Amino acid sequence: MSTDVAKEKPVETAAKGLKGVVAADSSICDIDGDLGKLIYRGYNIHELAQKSTFEETCYLLLKGDLPNASQLKDFSEVLARHRDLSPEVLAFLKTLPRDVLPMAALRSAISLAGIYDKKAEDSSPAANFEKSIGLIGQMATVVAALHRLRQGKEPLVSKRELSHSANFMYLLNGKVPTTDEAKAMDLILILHAEHGLNASTFAARVIGATLSDLYSVICGAIGALKGPLHGGANTEVIHTLMEIGSVDKVEEYVAGVKARKGKFMGFGHAVYKVEDPRAQHLKELSRRLGIEQGEPRWYDISERLEQIVKEAIQKNCNVDFYSASLQHYMGIPGELFTCIFAASRIAGWCAHVLEQWQDNKIIRPSSNYTGSPDRSYAPLTSR
Repeated sequence: MSTDVAKEKPVETAAKGLKGVVAADSSICDIDGDLGKLIYRGYNIHELAQKSTFEETCYLLLKGDLPNASQLKDFSEVLARHRDLSPEVLAFLKTLPRDVLPMAALRSAISLAGIYDKKAEDSSPAANFEKSIGLIGQMATVVAALHRLRQGKEPLVSKRELSHSANFMYLLNGKVPTTDEAKAMDLILILHAEHGLNASTFAARVIGATLSDLYSVICGAIGALKGPLHGGANTEVIHTLMEIGSVDKVEEYVAGVKARKGKFMGFGHAVYKVEDPRAQHLKELSRRLGIEQGEPRWYDISERLEQIVKEAIQKNCNVDFYSASLQHYMGIPGELFTCIFAASRIAGWCAHVLEQWQDNKIIRPSSNYTGSPDRSYAPLTSR
């Protein structure tokens, strides 16, 4: 009789949602949730928000250093040349129903763009860098075209003399933006461009690790961002502000949410234990645009809501909270907010995938098996 005994596998406790699991070494982003610090490539987000532009930030994320004047000029010119959509992508967008979900349309448009890019399957570092710039440029144009088509309007042609953010605003609203409006878009794009191994960025690295093409990677990231637990919080915030309607109804609204044990959207964060370092910059621009447009109500409601909710649940607002009123002042409807997020985060997604490919290994975690023990197959007649 055999004395061999099958060795049992040691069971490790699964980390739900991979919380606390270190999945990669990265030089792109550092987040300290206890101190409320967000760092892009060594630069504090406060400095970038106050002094940088989206073009500079993209270059920093993709290349690792801030550009000098010549490098920034060349990069900005290349980015501007990549804003235009192919005729096939533009024709596709025009076939979509007006009530199409913007994120679903964006995902499909980027997939189609990959089909018509002759370098889509070129995996050389130079080609992947060029495709990254192209995707950053085109993403904003797709979002703006979707917005106008949903309104029954024709998409506009980019103005290459404008900055990326100013041109984005022009493509969305059909007029050259004010200084504060262009700064608002620049700020939104900079602050949302990168945030470590969030769900969509991790999805991008997982897909990239299989050596799939960059368009497939970005479609997967868009799919992850489309989920309401990731990219849709600021849309819910604007719905909240509209529901409240006026400052004198804020306390009644908060009491109602507490009574039904509901959730306050735009408060708390999975990483930050203190104030989200991005929130204060959006708050100030929301205040300024509200005054500039003679419609401070949405900012005033937001500010009062922030005060009362913070007292009630001891949580700070996050980046989504003031981005809602700010984007509303910028003429951007709530259903487009997550697309704006994607047009920003595309820079971080591409940076992470380029980094993944520098020292690639397929990402293949393990799982604990919790199913039935070994069983014998029974014939169909005896089941």
